Amino acid sequence: MKSKKWGTMLLAGVLAVSGIFGLAGDKRAEAAASIATSIRKVSVSGRTYSVQTVIVPKGTKAALGLAQGQVGQTQSFASIITSSKATAAINGAFFNSYGGPADPYGTLISKGQIVHTGYYGTSIGFEKDGTVRMDSLRAKITGKVVSRPDKAGKSKTSTWYATFVNRTPEAGQNVVLMYNSARGARVGFSGGTAVTVRQNKVVQKAANANTAIPSDGYVLVYHGSEQNNAGRFEVGSTVEMNIAYQNAANQTIPWDDVVTSVGAGPRLVKDGKVSLDAKGEGFNDPKILTASGARSGIAIMPDGSVMLATIGGATMNQWAQVMQKMGAKQAMNLDGGASSALYANGRVLTGAGRALSNTLVFGQWVSME
Repeated sequence: MKSKKWGTMLLAGVLAVSGIFGLAGDKRAEAAASIATSIRKVSVSGRTYSVQTVIVPKGTKAALGLAQGQVGQTQSFASIITSSKATAAINGAFFNSYGGPADPYGTLISKGQIVHTGYYGTSIGFEKDGTVRMDSLRAKITGKVVSRPDKAGKSKTSTWYATFVNRTPEAGQNVVLMYNSARGARVGFSGGTAVTVRQNKVVQKAANANTAIPSDGYVLVYHGSEQNNAGRFEVGSTVEMNIAYQNAANQTIPWDDVVTSVGAGPRLVKDGKVSLDAKGEGFNDPKILTASGARSGIAIMPDGSVMLATIGGATMNQWAQVMQKMGAKQAMNLDGGASSALYANGRVLTGAGRALSNTLVFGQWVSME
């Protein structure tokens, strides 16, 4: 456990002005050359697809590129690339792009910290040493709160849990929400009871009026009927938090050392074979189950390298077959449609049709800490 269509020319101009192409010239050119791009022709179901691919060598740093550096915001693909100094990038998790807060849906880990939780689909995770994992990640956040000693020197211990991390609740929803600095300066809404924790101590409990999030702690918002459980906390109480990483079968999985992760799905390939069960992973949208569309995906190759790929007009079943034919050992789907976007070595290979919430970025200059 662990406590924790912009054109190519336009993008190149933005990056050049910002100094991305001019930093450590020889080393940057060497890094760019090691990330290879190609368009591959793959035939499945009687149709030949042109698949845009990027191969990222094993051990290349991977980080979460959050729009405006926060969860729940949007930003152009070009701007996210510029701010992250990425050599390669692809769009990441599904998010709310049809009005309201642009909250993601999948589990996201950034710099070793959970910055959003989701309870469906498949996730890909990257460790500092280059290890890449893919599983049905379900992060469970629980903890204990110990009251201050009474006059007799006795303390009361209670348990707590968080339903979601950095997500805006729906009206009338009965949930416990945790907000950390990845959300920004404030939780982003009013309502419920907010418990502010700094350095493992409760420093405030009050009605939530867009509560400020401390840089050295987090805020728990008890919403709806869950407000009854906010009584377990009082100012001065000591709070302990634990994170358990499990798969969809509630089995413990070794994700404690993962520093970057994106959850989307469904799974496409497992151990070199097509493995697709979208409904079983919690997907009900026809866009995922039956329709054709633009797709983005990510794969772990047999040699440990990572393949980023985009394709147009494919069903999920066709997408899985394409990934398998391209030699993927493990592969999963990412957000698609207008969100589908791919970049490498100074060029936009697939242009996003809208502003994005989050991306996966790669390069020796991206920050994982």
